[in-house]
Amino acid sequence: MKSQDIRKQFLEFFKAKGHSIVPSAPMVIKDDPTLMFTNAGMNQFKEYFLGNATPKSSRVTDTQKCLRVSGKHNDLEEVGMDTYHHTMFEMLGNWSFGDYFKKEAIAWAWELLTEVFKIDKDILYVSVFEGEKDENLEMDQEAYDIWKEIVPEDRIILADKKDNFWEMGDQGPCGPCSEIHVDIRSAEEKAKIPGKDLVNADHPQVVEIWNLVFIQFNRKADGSLEKLPAQHIDTGMGFERLCMVLQDVKSNYDTDVFTPMIREIETITNSKYDKDSNPEDEKGKVSVAIRVIADHIRAVAFSIADGQLPSNTGAGYVIRRILRRAIRYGFTFLDQKSPFIYKLVDTLANQMGQAFPELKSQKNLIVNVIKEEEQSFLRTLDQGLVLLDQVIEETKGKEVAGEKVFELYDTYGFPEDLTALILSEQGLSYDSKTFNTELQKQKDRSRAASQVSAGDWEVVSDEPAGTFIGYDQLEAEVAIARYRKVESKKEGALYQLVFNHTPFYPEGGGQVGDKGYLESDNGDVVYIIDTKKENNLIIHLTKSLPKNLKDSFKAVVDSKQRKRTASNHTATHLLHQALRAVLGTHVEQKGSMVHSGNLRFDFSHFSKVSAEELQEVENFVNARIREGLPLEEQRETTYDQAIKEGAIALFGEKYGDSVRTIRFGESMELCGGTHVQNTSDIWHFKITSESAVAAGIRRIEAITSDAAKEYFSEQTQVLEEVKAILKNPKDPVKVINSLQEENSNLKKQIEALLKDKARNMKSELKLEFEEINGIKFLAKKVDLDAAGIKDLSFELGGEIEDILLVLGSNQNGKALLSCYISKNLVDERSLNAGQIVRDLGKFIQGGGGGQPFFATAGGKNPAGIEEALIEAKKIVAK
Repeated sequence: MKSQDIRKQFLEFFKAKGHSIVPSAPMVIKDDPTLMFTNAGMNQFKEYFLGNATPKSSRVTDTQKCLRVSGKHNDLEEVGMDTYHHTMFEMLGNWSFGDYFKKEAIAWAWELLTEVFKIDKDILYVSVFEGEKDENLEMDQEAYDIWKEIVPEDRIILADKKDNFWEMGDQGPCGPCSEIHVDIRSAEEKAKIPGKDLVNADHPQVVEIWNLVFIQFNRKADGSLEKLPAQHIDTGMGFERLCMVLQDVKSNYDTDVFTPMIREIETITNSKYDKDSNPEDEKGKVSVAIRVIADHIRAVAFSIADGQLPSNTGAGYVIRRILRRAIRYGFTFLDQKSPFIYKLVDTLANQMGQAFPELKSQKNLIVNVIKEEEQSFLRTLDQGLVLLDQVIEETKGKEVAGEKVFELYDTYGFPEDLTALILSEQGLSYDSKTFNTELQKQKDRSRAASQVSAGDWEVVSDEPAGTFIGYDQLEAEVAIARYRKVESKKEGALYQLVFNHTPFYPEGGGQVGDKGYLESDNGDVVYIIDTKKENNLIIHLTKSLPKNLKDSFKAVVDSKQRKRTASNHTATHLLHQALRAVLGTHVEQKGSMVHSGNLRFDFSHFSKVSAEELQEVENFVNARIREGLPLEEQRETTYDQAIKEGAIALFGEKYGDSVRTIRFGESMELCGGTHVQNTSDIWHFKITSESAVAAGIRRIEAITSDAAKEYFSEQTQVLEEVKAILKNPKDPVKVINSLQEENSNLKKQIEALLKDKARNMKSELKLEFEEINGIKFLAKKVDLDAAGIKDLSFELGGEIEDILLVLGSNQNGKALLSCYISKNLVDERSLNAGQIVRDLGKFIQGGGGGQPFFATAGGKNPAGIEEALIEAKKIVAK
């Protein structure tokens, strides 16, 4: 069976038992202070178990996405090392809220496993809670006696509180449980050791498959237990483990839940997964890494889809930790030195998007967040892990010196918490007191880590390393002063060239470096792919060297890119001015990124910028553009003088004695970037987004120039299409508002008509009931929707005693059936509306369910309604 079919069959089985299928709750919990994440299927039903709310249905079933990497239930360190632990997993479950209890839960679980899924009874074992004297908890004799009627007693195992008393956390609903275990070992292995002896012994092929929890208590904050108002059933079956059993494999990772992901990881990383390898040897470590990544991408992707981004605190830190663990395994064992995990999101969305559509709707967000996290973390991993391994090898005993951990942090940017995590995985710790002392003493020391290995500089000419001349010209005759080869783990071999002077702007102040080309007199061309500044040298990056380094060259900047970039950079200055004018002078620039295509501007502000404020900001900038403000530039002035004249310096930036100021009207800032000569060159400024970056930090993204023109062209096209649909009115907004108002009025009229119709119909139907076997019965086809049928049924039930009412309706080509039974008949005659509509559902090629006194069914065959109504009468007449 394919995994999608297994999931579906589970849900359909319990639907047939009167359970309502409900969707999975989000994995990230936002309204429960006792939990960060949903760690079990019952979390979303906690209020029902506590008696704080009444469920719509007393029986439900679902598949719940769960995460267990924090708090009481923490499986993180086992993930990847074995074949059956996961961070994120699906939990198939069925629940009873004060309805059925142990007898039904046990019987149905056994029926599903052995009769529906056809699992051999001889490979199954069950466990029962043995009791706990310290808490005055007796053995679960009731569960034992029920199981004794189903399985031989030698297959029933008594287990302690650790294994057979389920608690969702330090507080909350809890109770004894009965687990079903499966032994999928070979016949030879079974002959050597009985499966009973391996239950709860962490054997990879003798595993718990289903946990039937009998919720009877609530664990209070002081640790005491109190009985709940009603008894409930909470079962949880590991979907991945069930697939392992039904697909006849020995590992969860060999099921089709994971094999597509594993194949994709093999392809991307050029590695090979060996399911039978030893985790301790080199081949096994590769396989462990692949399992870790295949598991962790699911946890991270689902968390982001549910709204929890990686961060440095709380739930966000847990997600960041999971992702970093995956990155570290890929880096260390799969030789992945550049982002790759984000590429797996497509495979995951295609595989699980049908069951969990949020993976598809949030796919772009998931991809972008993971990629950004990978890029950030890989910069620290590159050298840090190698050095940490050396530190561990040199350490005698179980404690690493705090100075060594600080050196990794300060010099190489390797996170202290990751060091602690890696050390703990190897049974080591570190001297945190010394670490904190060193951190305090040298907190201003800059990191000296290098992400590339560079060769020595080769001097080509006696020309001095030159200055930037690109404020005034985009082409220049240059000579190569020196060069060197660098090995970048991300980009491979590159060359760095230094000219005697250059028109190429080096990356800095948030502005990207220029691109262009270098052309010799004989036509030899080398493309410059980036420009950076290092140790006061302007470095031009190329993938190859000119044939003759001593030639004279023409250096040419990509003018289109420069113009667009300058436009965006000038716009950031005007945006900064606008934000301070509109929001207040508390606004400070906290970062920017200026590309040729768009700009990004981060700033301090305490709340979301409203739509009205954003429009005001946008209008302010465009007003400055229309004014045609000329660039006023001071290239050489002192910092103090610039500040005295009103220039804004960016907090955290390092300025020398000599600074450059840029002024456009009232906007004046210290800046070394390139700008337009007049604000009118920007053409137009358009904000495309406003968002939060972190607490108190907001981000605006915007476009100018050609990108703005393209944007408005697209918007104009959309408007023309809308107008065409509306038959080209003079005022499309007015027409749309009118249509919305008209639609709203029509809906109200329809609702009123349906209510009148139902009232009139009620009077007619009251005369049509006939008495059969002491029951007032009516089966009738009506022209009402589902809501109208329900209202009508309950009104008739409130006015007539002892009724059994079956109504059918054809709504837009789909069949509806409903059954209402007076509650006293449900109790006295053992009638069940849910069972009746399920029986009748076959006539309309559908199914349904509900409560014993009211249930509904839907189907795709309206022609079968009449036959269903005839059959309903036969049921009552029996």
